[in-house]
Amino acid sequence: MTTAAHTPQQPVERPTLTVVKNNAAQSVEGTVVEHQGAAVATRPTWLTVVYEHARDHRLYAPQIGRGYAQLARRWFHARRDYWPQQIATAEAALAAANGNAEAQTKARAELDLRRARYSHHKRIHGLKSGGWAATATLGTVAGAWTGGVLFDIGLGLTALGLGAWAGRPAAAPGQQPLSGSIAGTTTAAPGIAPTAGDEKILAALKKLGFEGEIIQPLTRQADNTLTITVDLEDTVTALKGKTEALAGALKRDVPMVDVSKGAHANQARIWLSDTDPFETTRPSPLIQAPGPIDAWNDGVPVGWGKRGNTVRLLIRNQHTLIGGTTRSGKGVGMANLLVGAAMDPRINLRIVAGKENGEFDALGRAGVAATYFKPDPARLLALTEALIADMDRRNRLLGKLGKSKMTEDTIMRLGGIELIVIDEVATYTGPGSHDDRDQLLENLMKIAAVATGAGILLVLTTQLPQVDVIPTRLSMNCGTKWAMKVDSGTQSNTILGSGLAGSGGPDASKFDPPRPGLGWLNNPFAGGTDLARSFDLDEDERGEVTQLMKYAAKLREDAGRLAGQWDDPIEQHLVAATGLSSTSGGPERNGRPGRAGSPDPGEILIARVIDVLTDAKVDRMKTEPLVEALRDRWYPELTAETFKKAMKDAGAGSPVTLGPIGKDQNPRGFKLQALTSLKHP
Repeated sequence: MTTAAHTPQQPVERPTLTVVKNNAAQSVEGTVVEHQGAAVATRPTWLTVVYEHARDHRLYAPQIGRGYAQLARRWFHARRDYWPQQIATAEAALAAANGNAEAQTKARAELDLRRARYSHHKRIHGLKSGGWAATATLGTVAGAWTGGVLFDIGLGLTALGLGAWAGRPAAAPGQQPLSGSIAGTTTAAPGIAPTAGDEKILAALKKLGFEGEIIQPLTRQADNTLTITVDLEDTVTALKGKTEALAGALKRDVPMVDVSKGAHANQARIWLSDTDPFETTRPSPLIQAPGPIDAWNDGVPVGWGKRGNTVRLLIRNQHTLIGGTTRSGKGVGMANLLVGAAMDPRINLRIVAGKENGEFDALGRAGVAATYFKPDPARLLALTEALIADMDRRNRLLGKLGKSKMTEDTIMRLGGIELIVIDEVATYTGPGSHDDRDQLLENLMKIAAVATGAGILLVLTTQLPQVDVIPTRLSMNCGTKWAMKVDSGTQSNTILGSGLAGSGGPDASKFDPPRPGLGWLNNPFAGGTDLARSFDLDEDERGEVTQLMKYAAKLREDAGRLAGQWDDPIEQHLVAATGLSSTSGGPERNGRPGRAGSPDPGEILIARVIDVLTDAKVDRMKTEPLVEALRDRWYPELTAETFKKAMKDAGAGSPVTLGPIGKDQNPRGFKLQALTSLKHP
């Protein structure tokens, strides 16, 4: 409260202004203003506040225009209501179903349904808008006609007030802070004025050369991440190429920022996280739900993306290249792909190991691998020749069927999908690795170039991603590429494509920190390259691959597709060329080819009994625990009687006296030495 000032001509002591007590009628609230002459004028407080607010906001003129623009934007957003992007998704699904009549029919029906629902939504929205507009117009005309000048003034002030309210400024910066470096609102609605967080996004985009307009303001989601939708003057593809620069401008790491396309090519949906989504491992979903899997339509779960989404790779029409240094996690990524593919009995797994260890032995022991052998360049050369010969057979059959490439309904007509996994391909294609290296490379490049349509697909892994190991003619035909931690941008470009590293694109040499299994994944079925980390799938400590292979073996056995249950032209070619069989890893299921001929179920049973005894580190075991172990690992319905009969039919004879075991003096069962020295006819 201030005091009254006397005129300069009569300087006197300033009186103290008081409020009259005990007389409400004479009490005055207000602001004392300098008197003019003898009177003292006051202005009510509320009027002062209104006046100052209107003055500070330039009589609300800019705010009114902005308000009506935002109301129009809200109307348009409500009319559109994300239907265009749902229709675009259905159109993409229809395009992806090309060649699959059943999938095309479903996709076309879904697209027609979404278009019809969008038309219905627009019609209802238009009727509502028209009804409210007509009501407001009639009310205004009637009021103006009967109410006179005062009503018109009130109506005008109401219209101005509505615009001013809708266009009011956002909260001051820092008033609603969010974690991290961006402030915003947790309940933003389309069309409100930009918040401090929105302005920060726009500033970051402008710094990178992108002008934009907020369509959906910065909003915190249920998972505590942030999303914002911006219409750009440039394309979303151009912005995606500068994701790393955008992350830096927003004071975040690359895994914490994601850019995706919205309703059209220039609409960007920007996703932000306050934490690194890849800092902890995740188990494979197959541990809890092992299958079966439709690898052709649904794909194999191999890892997860920035937003926690499961990344699936389709096993069709694409070769795969996985590269990374030692301990980068490429082996786990490949294991996820292999284990998932094993859950689809239509896939013939051919595994060519790059090392002598037991990394793939679990697939051989289970009888899941149609072909499995450890480092043997000559045998790999023979395998490529067998595949080329089978490609010709498949193409002739496709010609008879009137098809140009494998489709879902011709998979089994052609003999299944051939998936050939060559681990540590440098063992076979590195300079000076062996005498047949040039011919082997030529065969691999031919398969990569022309065999996809026949359903013959390669999966190559290497810790030496360089052109003398993976020539350009080979890598360019690998549509699916996963680049984990490598030593240089040149190696990253060998995997992902030349020119990406060093020009602002994905660079697998710049992971900070590097995490096992984390890499840049170019998934053509998902429409681009993005970060993905492979699921944690452990065999050495937890035996998870062995457990999953029990399920896969049962699926394949029921389908008649377990190794040895069907005529395999590839193994028949290998036997004819080498005299040795590598079906399911050879006679001992360990990746070492043995005598010609595919193993029969009796041989598989004996091999599994040997595995049980070896794993238990005993030289003999009673029948009952043997049956229990076999039932748990491979044969859920096995009984003691059926086991004894199967062993006898396999040539192992009946259970023998084992000698004292624990409290049992004369138990009967089988001895390891007798089984391993058994000569099968």
